[in-house]
Amino acid sequence: MSGPQCCSNPPTLDPSAGFGHVEQLGGLPSYVSGSSDSKLAIILISAYLYFYLLFTIFGKRGIPSGRERGRRFIRNLLVHDEIHILSPKLRKLADKVAAAGFYVVVPDFLHGDPFLFENADRPLPVWIMDHGTDKGFEEAKPVIEAVKSKGVSAVGAAGFCWGAKVVVQLAKYELIQAAVILHPYIVTVDDIKAVKVPVAVLGAEIDEMAPPELLKQFEQVLSTKPEVDSYVKIFPKVMHGWTTRYDDEDDGALKSAEEAHHEDLLQWFNL
Repeated sequence: MSGPQCCSNPPTLDPSAGFGHVEQLGGLPSYVSGSSDSKLAIILISAYLYFYLLFTIFGKRGIPSGRERGRRFIRNLLVHDEIHILSPKLRKLADKVAAAGFYVVVPDFLHGDPFLFENADRPLPVWIMDHGTDKGFEEAKPVIEAVKSKGVSAVGAAGFCWGAKVVVQLAKYELIQAAVILHPYIVTVDDIKAVKVPVAVLGAEIDEMAPPELLKQFEQVLSTKPEVDSYVKIFPKVMHGWTTRYDDEDDGALKSAEEAHHEDLLQWFNL
């Protein structure tokens, strides 16, 4: 199970945020931004499962103390983040990427079905069975096909936290052409060994789910795979989730998020 870092700095949801619109793609409601004339694609998928879980559990009682403890060919971007398609920061990221020439899609893999702690008829173990990474992997496939049907010739993916596992699965089966995983969760060394497409790993120095020691193991494994272009970077003084749940009043966190978005994520997919 994820830790308290996954629910720090929860967003205020806003259905009117952003420059894009919501439409159905691959059977999922999706926030779409950018030109549909783009011919190359990326998918960003994230930790929405655990964010929803922990925010629902702790939201009315305050965030727990852990908060304080705590490329190629790519022009079309499908973005799913741990915060939900109504998150202004998520939509801001999607719009920012779209402004760089990408077609951006943010699918709602939860189907509007967050975990409700007070629903005794549907306890957590039952709810999780409906929202696992295996299901996310399967549901990403028709989204990719829907984007390709618009004339897209190649697809890449970036995954945040929970979504990193989905992206790694897509990368294993070469369903995408490039990948970025950010502050990953439940991604293993064996997962990285099986990746077959160019991959960038962006991690946090303060991360209970993907500590620097694990990321260095990823780097070591990738160094033995010369056929797979790779890049591993650990951002100092930031916590798990910093790329999409940064504190606007924390200049250091904001700068690190911008660096991850522009200097690393966008550059990787533009190579």
